[in-house]
Amino acid sequence: MRRRNFLAAAAAVSVAAAQPAVPRKGRLKQSAMRVNFDPKMPFEDVCREAARLGAKGMDLIPIQDWPTLRKYGLIPTMGPTGGVTFESGLIRKELHDGLEKSMSAALDDCSKNGCPNMITVGGQRKGMSYEEGADHAAALLNRVKARAEDKGVTICLEVMNNKFDDPALGRTDQICNHLAWGVDVCKRVNSPRVKLLCDIYHVQIMDGDVCHNIQQNFQWIGHFHTGGVPGRHEIDDTQEINYRFVAKTIADLGFTGYIAHEYRPTPGRDPIQDFAQAIEIMDV
Repeated sequence: MRRRNFLAAAAAVSVAAAQPAVPRKGRLKQSAMRVNFDPKMPFEDVCREAARLGAKGMDLIPIQDWPTLRKYGLIPTMGPTGGVTFESGLIRKELHDGLEKSMSAALDDCSKNGCPNMITVGGQRKGMSYEEGADHAAALLNRVKARAEDKGVTICLEVMNNKFDDPALGRTDQICNHLAWGVDVCKRVNSPRVKLLCDIYHVQIMDGDVCHNIQQNFQWIGHFHTGGVPGRHEIDDTQEINYRFVAKTIADLGFTGYIAHEYRPTPGRDPIQDFAQAIEIMDV
């Protein structure tokens, strides 16, 4: 029985591997995240399916798994924070010396491994004013921007909502909770390698008017994340954002970076079919 099960599983993998890649228009470069797929699905199978369906890479994959991405023609499209955390982010001035070193090392890793972006976050306010936080965040980014420019890696400051405390839906007390705050920090740093990670899910919750906001702040945006509102589920017609229109807006602006899908599959649905649908929706 065990041998028959093994052979059946092997045959299924072989069939999946033999399936041809789905042709895409390619105006926008899309990437996946691990959360888009069944957590029990082997990472190699995730990479194979993501590549077959049209993804160009994956966001926030541990560096030890980057060789597996490359095996399937994918790249790491967003690297780790280099020691910056949701709790103690860029705004903690007392941590800047250590963070400058760890962020510099992460930039080196990204550069050596063909990863174009590195994520970062502002951190929790804990009573700090938005003005003081912007001063501190800009100060640290000014310390590392030359290295980012030299290495050709873009540091992407993520905009998040602090409306929801559930970490699957929001980030408690985050200072970078509106596009305007993130844009202000990027303007102070004024580097082509320090930009915003515009998470469309979070921006819809906090600012709304998504397409207009993208158009007005486009020069400061280096990367996008997707997710359905409400619930951060699929980006189809079960939620309130018209992602096909959003995708057309971004493509018409001439965006050359990556858009990573960060939605969480709804229980009971087929994650592979839903990822294929997400890619199709944004394939404008």
